[in-house]
Amino acid sequence: MIRRLRIPALVAASAFALVAAAVAAQEAPKAEAPKGEAPKAEQAAPPKAEPAADAPKPEKAKSVGVFGDAVRGDVPEGTGEMLTPEADRAIQNGLAWLARSQQPDGSFGSGTYRGNIAVTSLAGLAFMAGGSSPGRGPYGAQVDKALAYVMANTSPAGFIAVAAASTHGPMYSHGFGALFLAEAYGMTRRAEIREKLQKAIRLIIDTQNNEGGWRYQPVRNDADVSVTICEINALRAARNAGLYIPKETVDACIKYVKQAQNPDGGFRYMLQGGASAFPRSAAGVVALQSAGVYDDKEVAEGIAYLKQFMREIKLGSRYSHYFYGHYYAAQAMWIRGGADWNEWFPAIRNELVHRQSAAGYWNDSICNEYGTAMALIILQMPNNFLPIFQR
Repeated sequence: MIRRLRIPALVAASAFALVAAAVAAQEAPKAEAPKGEAPKAEQAAPPKAEPAADAPKPEKAKSVGVFGDAVRGDVPEGTGEMLTPEADRAIQNGLAWLARSQQPDGSFGSGTYRGNIAVTSLAGLAFMAGGSSPGRGPYGAQVDKALAYVMANTSPAGFIAVAAASTHGPMYSHGFGALFLAEAYGMTRRAEIREKLQKAIRLIIDTQNNEGGWRYQPVRNDADVSVTICEINALRAARNAGLYIPKETVDACIKYVKQAQNPDGGFRYMLQGGASAFPRSAAGVVALQSAGVYDDKEVAEGIAYLKQFMREIKLGSRYSHYFYGHYYAAQAMWIRGGADWNEWFPAIRNELVHRQSAAGYWNDSICNEYGTAMALIILQMPNNFLPIFQR
């Protein structure tokens, strides 16, 4: 008998509570429109009633811009069984190790990445991917402390950064920090989170460059695919939570990412040219999916490019930005669904279980907290708990 996913009541009730989101979006103040524009009506789509158990499956979503409805539907049959006993042990050991590694101020990270916003936010998301939420669940206290740290380091202008811990492009940290705030706000509806989130999202909107992307600094100078995915994921999560995102911001991002695709289906780092690579190509596919593009040829060609790396997963080979690449590749395949997901996830699951240290962490050159958080998010994706991933 195929067992179904175990979704805790707290997550089922709070994971973006779509009806509550729609109400909150009407009652709470809207995020400000970009400078020079008049505020526009809230664009969040109204919640849709869940189909009856015996209702026909909905047609596959069409590609749309402006954050169209996400690909929705039941969690694929058998997904729950993908979390094998070995994977479950790895997850529990990893979560326990990550909880022990939290700093007294609520942050995560070590070495030059001690207190890093991106690492802290990813750790918070890893706990939330297991069913905890701010103040609730087995790791609710850890999520709450991480959230407090991120909020405390959000400037009045909305920039989320810790200067001493921003080692490689503070807009990476800002994007992950804003994503964490959006997911936490969607689960809690806390006004103080929304206030910080609105400012963080406004900064992203205002710093998009003329090409349609973002780069290391909160200025409009240039752009690359790697930073752009961080920002568009944050915008998507914020929109899902009921915040206003301008149409032109999304459209410009879609145009930028599509222009960054090479003939081989992969994505180059910047528009000026360059070869495709697995990590940034995974990011490019998810950037389009997050922007509401699911069925266009660019996504299909990007998925085909990523599937060339199945052999490397099974062989256990490594390359630069290993966890970053697989974090986005798993998202791309989960959203894609079907045979692509069914083949991809078991391969990366087994590889991650094999890579885990006896102490419970995953090693990475950035820091072990980063590698562990990324691995845990990937392994727990079948839980369907994080709102940004929910089907």
